[in-house]
Amino acid sequence: MTAGSITRLLAVMLLWAGCFPLITIGLDLAPHVAFAAMRAAIAGLSLILLGIFLGRPLPHDIRIWILIVASGLGATSLGFLGMFHAAEYVSPGIATVIANTQPLLTALLAHSILQERLSSWGKAGLVLGLLGVVAIAWPAVASNNMPNYRFGIAYVGLAATGVALGNIGIKRLTGQTDAVMAMGFQLAIGAIPLALLSSASEDWTSISWTAQFAAILFTLAILGTSAAFWLWFTALEQVGLTQANAFTFLVPIIGLAIGTALFGERLTWTQAGGAILILGGILLVQRASHRPKPSDPCGRPNEERLQ
Repeated sequence: MTAGSITRLLAVMLLWAGCFPLITIGLDLAPHVAFAAMRAAIAGLSLILLGIFLGRPLPHDIRIWILIVASGLGATSLGFLGMFHAAEYVSPGIATVIANTQPLLTALLAHSILQERLSSWGKAGLVLGLLGVVAIAWPAVASNNMPNYRFGIAYVGLAATGVALGNIGIKRLTGQTDAVMAMGFQLAIGAIPLALLSSASEDWTSISWTAQFAAILFTLAILGTSAAFWLWFTALEQVGLTQANAFTFLVPIIGLAIGTALFGERLTWTQAGGAILILGGILLVQRASHRPKPSDPCGRPNEERLQ
């Protein structure tokens, strides 16, 4: 993995982790699904307009459009619906643990669909990362007293599944179409089911149209979504999906650091140990990917195989 790819992936994780405090504040200012739909729509349209301004080519192959639609319905529609709606039912700790099963699910899908292979070291790294996430989130999990938590677990599970399926589609798109346009249309298309669901079930007049909400919404849309998805796409052009996805275990660590630095939250020994487990898990996955790759019968290296 190159320094450029690592930089992109770290930037994505930093942007995604920074979204959580903003979402927490924004959920008190707008209906959940409406908030998610506006975030996705603004993010998608901004990328499409940027692509037009830069003269980027539109996707033209029907197969590419199918992948864009599938990615939008998975990563954006299901992903945003699950995470935004789950806040009604579960604590952030439980949501963090369940959401971070996504790298394991993605690894299984990448194995069967993308033919990516992961050695025993790599598999151990993914499990170690998940254990680290559990350790970081454990204080919130143990103190959870929210009712109807089963609904929340179902919503977070829906989000994790949608993101995993969406990531498969995004990986399939790499190298075949422009990153800005692909991610712009993925987000814009994914926003449509969210907007329809919100219109049928929520009261848009309850949105608090204040300067604070506008700042939160546009920061989430432009930085936490447009920029993050573009960087994610460009990273996947150079890195295997399983290898890149292991970096998502860093999100709770960064979130913990933000909470400690900005909100005075106290770091427990359990959480510190969880951070060490996550870093060890990521190192194991990267170690697995750096071993020599076998060649096909024609002597070409198999770029999709993680040994």
